[in-house]
Amino acid sequence: MPANPNPPDKASVRRRLRVLRRAVPAATRKRAGQAVLRLALSHRLLSRKRRVGLYIPAKGELDCLPLLDRALWLGAACCLPVVPRARQRMLWFSRLGDGPHWGVNRYGIPEYGHRGFERLRAADLDILFMPLLGFDTAGYRMGMGGGYYDASLAYLTRRRHWHRPRLIGLAFEAQRVDVLPRDPWDIPLDAVITEQRYYRFNSGNVRG
Repeated sequence: MPANPNPPDKASVRRRLRVLRRAVPAATRKRAGQAVLRLALSHRLLSRKRRVGLYIPAKGELDCLPLLDRALWLGAACCLPVVPRARQRMLWFSRLGDGPHWGVNRYGIPEYGHRGFERLRAADLDILFMPLLGFDTAGYRMGMGGGYYDASLAYLTRRRHWHRPRLIGLAFEAQRVDVLPRDPWDIPLDAVITEQRYYRFNSGNVRG
């Protein structure tokens, strides 16, 4: 079959993936967080000494709060993204503490942090669990289009022998597609965890 002379652009693919994510059944959503937690534990992704980046789920994203709760229980340093000021794209990550230092960013998503909080960059994390709209068989991720993770991880495109943090996407199985449109600055994930499987991309293998 000849190649498509007019491959879909990112905007149209993003619209389609939003529809797919919204269509995930409620029963699947309810069990997905615990299923992802079990797979993360079976692959030993959480430990006391690690700095772990997570997120507060919004707009239909997979619920990673069971993962966050277990990581805290294990003694990991759990960090949440802080959206920068307008016209900036580099995310800070704030380490969760005991104080009630919660706010809401301009997208209506809860954020943790205060004036004296410990601010970390992505490079300071050991592992980063990321939300997404879709992922493909090569491990490329499509996000909401804000460019925050792209900007925050751009340094990885310049480093061949040092890779930190480990990038793990969290998604529903319904969000997997064969191929996503990509740009030169797109960075593939090391793995994706869905409610059904653990996909590992950095070695070319997929494990259930």
